[in-house]
Amino acid sequence: MAEPLLRVRGLTKRFGGLTATSAVDLDVLEGETHALIGPNGAGKTTLINQLGGDLRPDGGAVRFAGADVTQLGAPGRSLRGLARSFQITSVFRDFTALDNVALAVQAHAGHSFRFWRAARRDPALLGPARATLEAVALGDRAGVLAGTLAHGEQRQLEIAMVLATRPRMLLLDEPMAGMGADESQRMIRFLGSLKGRLTILLVEHDMDAVFALADRISVMVYGRVIATGSPAEIREHPEVRQAYLGEDTGA
Repeated sequence: MAEPLLRVRGLTKRFGGLTATSAVDLDVLEGETHALIGPNGAGKTTLINQLGGDLRPDGGAVRFAGADVTQLGAPGRSLRGLARSFQITSVFRDFTALDNVALAVQAHAGHSFRFWRAARRDPALLGPARATLEAVALGDRAGVLAGTLAHGEQRQLEIAMVLATRPRMLLLDEPMAGMGADESQRMIRFLGSLKGRLTILLVEHDMDAVFALADRISVMVYGRVIATGSPAEIREHPEVRQAYLGEDTGA
């Protein structure tokens, strides 16, 4: 069996007397959408911060694409193709959607922003940027100022900026946060369009989105992964139903 694209073993992080992640094991297969769920305080964000290279673990190892990346920071992991949605924390509101993505293309190529005035007319940047906007269904919004886009469109634009770095795997931390019902449905359709084309680890509280998108789901409680399986298996898992869904299984 091929090695998972992302393999986590024994990942542990402590903050004083609090163990935020406790000996976490997690495998994400290439091409799958893998959801990570759990109640508030379960350690999901701490885990994502460790996987993205923003937080150094106290123990354990992270392997990506067959290489040990435990000691690499976020820039090094991004160069290897492991990217997260909030590495670009916000859009440039006074630039168009196209300019925002072209900036991400430029940054990934290692060019300085000092020459942006000329670079924003560079076909080598604008071509990939337009293609990326089309891929996230924002092609018709290319000339719109980012600050005037709807909230859901801005989140799609942020993801487009990450996709412009040509990642192999995407870490998404609550991409539907703050969205209304219609925007959430559009985001679900958008993320569904990426299935099979990109490996995704999705942290999300919207259970409709999780069960619509995930090939497999891992459940965290008190810093530990207590179960991993298909959506159907997770729905019926007695420990998950008791600890996370709040159901009395009668056991």
